[in-house]
Amino acid sequence: MENATELIFLNPVFTHNIWGGTKLHDEFGYEVEGTDIGECWGISAHPNGDDTIRDGKYSGKHLSELWKEHPELFGNLNYDRYPLLIKIIDAKDDLSIQVHPSDEYAKVHENGSFGKTECWYVLDCPEDATLVVGHHAKNKEELKDMIHNGRWNQFIREIPVKKGDFIQIDPGTVHAIKGGLLILETQQNSDITYRVYDYDRLSNGKPRELHIDKSIDVIEVPAKTVENSIKNVEKVESDKLVELYSCEYYQIFKLTVQTEVTFKQDYPFLNLSVIAGEGTVNGIKVKKGDHFIATSDCESIHLQGKLDVIASTVSK
Repeated sequence: MENATELIFLNPVFTHNIWGGTKLHDEFGYEVEGTDIGECWGISAHPNGDDTIRDGKYSGKHLSELWKEHPELFGNLNYDRYPLLIKIIDAKDDLSIQVHPSDEYAKVHENGSFGKTECWYVLDCPEDATLVVGHHAKNKEELKDMIHNGRWNQFIREIPVKKGDFIQIDPGTVHAIKGGLLILETQQNSDITYRVYDYDRLSNGKPRELHIDKSIDVIEVPAKTVENSIKNVEKVESDKLVELYSCEYYQIFKLTVQTEVTFKQDYPFLNLSVIAGEGTVNGIKVKKGDHFIATSDCESIHLQGKLDVIASTVSK
């Protein structure tokens, strides 16, 4: 590599979860053992999963260290930690029904943590797949009644989804990934989740902790409409960086490379995750499952081959 600071390739961290499966090993080829692998933290500098640099001059360093020691690689941004976290989630079983707080709420109630705004890209799913996005309560009183009295069937809103769907999950949105779905998640660098309901499952013989009061505090009522929550982006214009979504925390893009594409890298940094296929990026071989960061040293990105990429950066 001409300049070892242009592209930073990462060694992901994996989590074992009560609802996890084997697709991260079987379909992505990650060298991780177990039948309960729930998450691949592909680009992460979070204390609960801090990726190491795969090769080059910073090989073996944690991403959080690189962020602190070389802020110039990331555009000298005014954040106290790497701002985004990219995961692939393999849900063999349903995840708990949950909600995330805003920055303001998390700062006060979660020791200064970021809140959690996130979005999902559906990598794969069964034919009749659904996700939990939103709820049916009309006001806070009805919300409290439905939750306290376990009226889950009336409360929870399930929506049909298909491969290539993009779903934005704002703080205060009730949500849950259902069994059988494989999802790429882009989120704020936070691990704060409030569980509303966990299907009365036991983990090590005990029910997992719920966060009912905090959930009721932060759930938005009424919920956003289905139409405002989801769109299909499986087919986008080829050989072009296509923006899928932008909010105050991130911009999300999709790249479908059929032959080759070159574009200027004029962001402070750009996270890239290869979700299908293989090819090269600036002459380096890449394949499905690779996660890397184009730093601010990288002036342009040249991709060749047949591959799909989800990319993200902070909003300008």
